[in-house]
Amino acid sequence: MSKAVRYRRFGGPEVLELQEIPEPHAAPDEVRVRVTAAGLNPMDWQITTRPDMAARFGITLPAGFGSDFAGVVDQVGAQATGFATGDRVYGAAIGRSVADFVLVETPAAHLWHTPEGVGDKVAATLPVSGLTASAALAAIGLRTGDTVLIGGAAGGVGIFAVQLAKLAGARVLGTASEGTFGFLRGLGAEPVAYGPGLAERVRTLAPEGITAATDLFGREAAEAALTLGVVPERISVVADGPAPPPGVRKAGALDAGPGALERIADAIRSGAIAVPIAATFPVERIREAVTTQAERHVHGKIVIAL
Repeated sequence: MSKAVRYRRFGGPEVLELQEIPEPHAAPDEVRVRVTAAGLNPMDWQITTRPDMAARFGITLPAGFGSDFAGVVDQVGAQATGFATGDRVYGAAIGRSVADFVLVETPAAHLWHTPEGVGDKVAATLPVSGLTASAALAAIGLRTGDTVLIGGAAGGVGIFAVQLAKLAGARVLGTASEGTFGFLRGLGAEPVAYGPGLAERVRTLAPEGITAATDLFGREAAEAALTLGVVPERISVVADGPAPPPGVRKAGALDAGPGALERIADAIRSGAIAVPIAATFPVERIREAVTTQAERHVHGKIVIAL
């Protein structure tokens, strides 16, 4: 037998259960990953609370939980390609990652080798957040010399977007609560408080104007950018939020370009990008971990240890 977090009805953290299930084994074209860490994302708990969102990802009840994971390949099917027993890997398996084992079909579009020097906890935070951040910036054609406004800059996607934008040579303004300002400055962003009057605060901080924006939480930063004269095609929003203003681009993890995650992993290995781990919870405390993540007051990523 093995363990997995599952739920039998939609709802909040209270529906999550750590269950014993039959140990899965790799089919001929699959590899099995022994999971050591799983990174949490807002989409994970949103899927458990929103049947419509679950349906978009093909998830039906009863269901597993989580998306991002890291671990070690411990079974390789006879026809599987690209991976060998003992390989350290990280990947995305929507609705399945918080479990002792994850099966991945090969050739694998959502499984990567973990570079030496990158720990499993860090690797487990990368797929959804890293790819979403990369896609959000690519959608606005971010380039050297831009002044970009990032909404939700201290969140799980924001920490990647801020640092990727800085690496691209942009000046970064990031919205956050005042208690997060020091954290954002440490990532290289100039913080600005979210809430009513955002456009005026941005104008004061950058009187010469901003040239691009991406809103990773809601639509406030996108609306402020439009007010400040940024053209819609240089503004992006995350794909799963409310409908954006006309002309504003939507972007999600699936829109990231080839090699995006490998470049992020290499930047982490070289020290060019840091991944703050706000907290690590044992899998037995999954409800507490999800509650903490859903409150959106943490600075950085939350990881489940298995």
